[in-house]
Amino acid sequence: MAYFDAASAAPLHPVARQALLAALDDGWADPARLYREGRKARMLLDAAREAAAEAVGCRADELVFTPSGTRAVHTGVAGALAGRRRVGRHLIVSAVEHSSVLHSAEAFEAEGGSVAQVPVHRTGAVSPSGYAAALRTDTALAVLQSANHEVGTAQPVAEVAEVCRAAGVPLLVDAAQSLGWGPVEGGWSLLAASAHKWGGPSGVGLLVVRKGVRFAAQGPADERESGRAPGFENIPAVVAAVASLRAVRAEAAQESVRLRELTERIRARVPRLVPDVEVVGDPEHRLPGIVTFSCLYVDGETLLHELDREGFAVSSGSSCTSSTLTPSHVLKAMGVLSEGNVRVSLPLGTAEEDVERFLAVLPGVVAGVRGKLGAPAAAAPAAAEPAALVVDALGKRCPIPVIELAKVFPGVPVGGTVRVLSDDEAARLDIPAWCEMRGQEYVGEEPADGGTAYLVRRLG
Repeated sequence: MAYFDAASAAPLHPVARQALLAALDDGWADPARLYREGRKARMLLDAAREAAAEAVGCRADELVFTPSGTRAVHTGVAGALAGRRRVGRHLIVSAVEHSSVLHSAEAFEAEGGSVAQVPVHRTGAVSPSGYAAALRTDTALAVLQSANHEVGTAQPVAEVAEVCRAAGVPLLVDAAQSLGWGPVEGGWSLLAASAHKWGGPSGVGLLVVRKGVRFAAQGPADERESGRAPGFENIPAVVAAVASLRAVRAEAAQESVRLRELTERIRARVPRLVPDVEVVGDPEHRLPGIVTFSCLYVDGETLLHELDREGFAVSSGSSCTSSTLTPSHVLKAMGVLSEGNVRVSLPLGTAEEDVERFLAVLPGVVAGVRGKLGAPAAAAPAAAEPAALVVDALGKRCPIPVIELAKVFPGVPVGGTVRVLSDDEAARLDIPAWCEMRGQEYVGEEPADGGTAYLVRRLG
């Protein structure tokens, strides 16, 4: 099996495995106790904290270990908002943040706070001016990821941090995807990350709160981890997490060049090998190992299953793979095609021959899925159809509404329109994306019985 889903969880690094096994013998005792075994555990914990702080670029007393990266985000957001309650009850996030950030924002709104979402460009990147425009006198906190988890786009953290600093607003950075590649630049105030993203064991996160940042930990008080991460520390896992962070950092310079070349190979060749594909994300400012593309007329869940049968583990932001049948909030915010979405995220050490085999297998897999769904061929012949058409796709899920549109479109004369009736939320994103890829005009949408009518005009 070629594992191409490192953005979800990187394989356990060999150094992490060795450190974990070694720490099981010396790190099991309570580090708060003064007897020998407790002192040995404390020494391991303190050494791990010092090493992690060096990798992040902060002071050791600014960093605590948490039970997960999600917990680090939740604790960081809630604590910073509570610490600056007198300033106001306004939070700024980007539209493409990880769900842990968006869930924190939802909880804050439920408690009476207000949240502003900064939009992104089609590449998935925010603009510093977007954060500047969202800032208010009552803004307590801003949050921005260092790089996007679905499409790999790197965010302008340093520039946004400067905008926030000038306004006196702390910036929390979710660095889960990027910390293994290097420290986060800029004058950020808080930072959260997760060890399983860089080859450490799951169940270890870290939270950094810079000195001078007002912070009030929420929940029952606890004497451990500065009161910010209650509960007995999992010292063996913490030691393994930090050991793996140091190990991947040592490999980062060389591996980033190699993985970037492999992902660029995928970005360039997939559109040539597979018709009707949109490669998404910023082509230059991006993480080395992530590449994402979407395929028209493809059921994302079926595509992932077929690739799994061929020996490839990939993930998807397609609505077809979601129990809610709604597109990925990231792809939706970017305004790109969501159906048939594939995210390839390469772990350290990915073999070149595995990437070549993926590129060899993918065209046949996509063609097979399209064939089962009755999708049109890449160059379908024109047919004599009326100038004004209605495609009734009510009750049908992605990618069927777009497939039905594509089937009738060759028969539409220039200037003619098609009304696609659909009650699938994904159509609101995928039909405009189809028009963008095809060079046709998306006129807009209007209410219709049982759903929505999406209007498409043929330009040529």
